[in-house]
Amino acid sequence: MKWNQISDGRRILSRETGTVVKDWGGKLAIALIYPNTYHVGMSSLGMQTLYRLFNERSDVVCERAFYSGLSLSQHPPPPVSIETQRPLTDFSLIAFTLSYEMDYFNVVQMLVSAGIPVLSQERDDRWPLIVSGGPAVSSNPEPLALFFDAICIGEGEEIIGQLADACIGDHVTRDSTLAAWSKIPGMYVPGVSTNESTSRIPVQRQWVRDLALHPTHSVVLTPDTEFGNLYLIEIARGCGRGCRFCLAGYLYRPPRERPVEMLLEQALVGMGYRDRIGLVSAATSDYGRIEDLVDGLRRLGARFSVSSLRADSLSETLVKALSESGAQTLTIAPEAGDECLREVINKTQSETELLQAVTWADTYHLPQLKLYFMVGHPSETDQDMDSLVNLVLEARARFPRNLAVNLTPFVPKPHTPFQWAEMAAAGTVRARQAYVKRELRGHRVDVKSDSAAWAEVQGVLARGDRRLANVLLSMDRVSLPAWRRAMAENGLTPEEFLRHRSLGEALPWQVVDSGVNDAFLRREWRLSQSGRSSISCPPGAQGCVLCGACDDRADADRAQGSPTQG
Repeated sequence: MKWNQISDGRRILSRETGTVVKDWGGKLAIALIYPNTYHVGMSSLGMQTLYRLFNERSDVVCERAFYSGLSLSQHPPPPVSIETQRPLTDFSLIAFTLSYEMDYFNVVQMLVSAGIPVLSQERDDRWPLIVSGGPAVSSNPEPLALFFDAICIGEGEEIIGQLADACIGDHVTRDSTLAAWSKIPGMYVPGVSTNESTSRIPVQRQWVRDLALHPTHSVVLTPDTEFGNLYLIEIARGCGRGCRFCLAGYLYRPPRERPVEMLLEQALVGMGYRDRIGLVSAATSDYGRIEDLVDGLRRLGARFSVSSLRADSLSETLVKALSESGAQTLTIAPEAGDECLREVINKTQSETELLQAVTWADTYHLPQLKLYFMVGHPSETDQDMDSLVNLVLEARARFPRNLAVNLTPFVPKPHTPFQWAEMAAAGTVRARQAYVKRELRGHRVDVKSDSAAWAEVQGVLARGDRRLANVLLSMDRVSLPAWRRAMAENGLTPEEFLRHRSLGEALPWQVVDSGVNDAFLRREWRLSQSGRSSISCPPGAQGCVLCGACDDRADADRAQGSPTQG
């Protein structure tokens, strides 16, 4: 370990509030890793929640580590923890949280630079056990299955207590821990699952029935991150809208909300640390009592920001409150410019609703309006780009200040109705992005487009299988040339992962049961092909058994009036 790593760790700690530093004596030592930079990782409420849950246990010490940003070709120093600057090899358990497929590269880079064998079969009792969780690997664990000893499928609150229990006690060995993990619902243990019949395949996704039992909020606050001026509070989880492209809308079903009273109590605590409260959910404006929550925050004297909004549930009251709270930007995501295409993807917001949101943003003098679109949707044509341009120009006519547009390539994800869809070719996406940029040039619109080539890589990782392990191992740097070279050296092409899948085809991610039944996904896929939308399942829709996400425990909660209705 180099002195600059120690000084960097101490500098970071000096700017944090809420850090937990424990004595290691007699405790299970866990390194919680977000395989991206500190700036990105500390914006994750998921990581913050895991940090709190692990450290609430008296028999656990949990410290954080992040990716340095340096590829192996740049000879990075071994990663160390923030709290005590210890190397990863000092820990008994290493836990990665993975929100995005593009962080898969960094997992390999971190393990190699730490001197830890990357393949799980090459590690014995001398090495830490290594697990992962998060939405990316919960949807499809197979590309990383050869690296991890176990993968947590679903929401961590339901799993990590048992995970830690299996690592604690006399005579605990690697084999005994893996055997115990294989019996825990929601734990995918690839080595055991391959060789023994005791494991549950497919692995059932775990989810929290009553969010009121699990507050989710900022734990460690630091100015050195994207949301450094906010105290974040998750107000709801999941989304029942059923946008057919959205992994979160299916992997986190059913939609659940926290009580307003609980959120206001948490906001009052947060105001002791920050003067702004960040409200986090899949679509903040969908929260059933959003105006009550906003009124309560204003009575507390709190300023607030929101993570995302839907035009069809947005109210003038909310936009006004955001403006009065000092919000700088209103962000909405039409996703497609044409209403017919929005029916295909089930993002059923009318042009009238979208433009009304724009008008309110102007009325209440918000400095900036952001519009997010996807390019490359199933059934999309070049002509749909004209509709997109026209919608933006209509917004430009109503909003005279800063107008920003983001064009993101569509990536089909597992466990969504578009899991069978072919991904649009990168060249096609690039051409459509370029067309939109040209047409909006001269209209004072800031147009940004995400890389179509990197989106193709994401698509391969999202829908890939264990053959990708050797591709990741072959790369000493994260670059498109290195990726293409590694794919070719391993006899693989992007097309075999990005192609259309038939409905009867075996899929790599079927080792996971997301809770949404296959019949429902097939139905949604067929509806999309006929250009028809479907109904959503907002919180409170009792008795629905259509998609299968709700189970007997959830039904019992609903019968008792729990806020977990979905």
